[in-house]
Amino acid sequence: QVQLVESGGGLVQSGGSLRLSCAASGSEIRMYVMGWYRQAPGKEREWVATISRLGSTTYANSVKGRFTIARDNAKNTAYLQMNSLIPEDTAVYYCNLVGSRGLEVWGQGTLVTVSS
Repeated sequence: QVQLVESGGGLVQSGGSLRLSCAASGSEIRMYVMGWYRQAPGKEREWVATISRLGSTTYANSVKGRFTIARDNAKNTAYLQMNSLIPEDTAVYYCNLVGSRGLEVWGQGTLVTVSS
């Protein structure tokens, strides 16, 4: 059974940076598409970024140029480097794994709070 555990969230001032980590266990992430989503208070969960098995990346327009998704298959971990943070980035950030045959796994989330 695949499990994901996020870490790295916290409180940061506007303009600051954070790096989120998503550690996987129970399987090797090299076989899966990895993604990050977020859910702000009172809003729907939204997609942030995706990295394919081969390392191709895509980003939501709201974070393009500020966030970078990466994966280290040797460490079985995915990352989200967040720079130039703004208060609108405040949310619970969730790691997501998608595989074949409808496999989809979510982490428990990590809270990011950006103060103005």
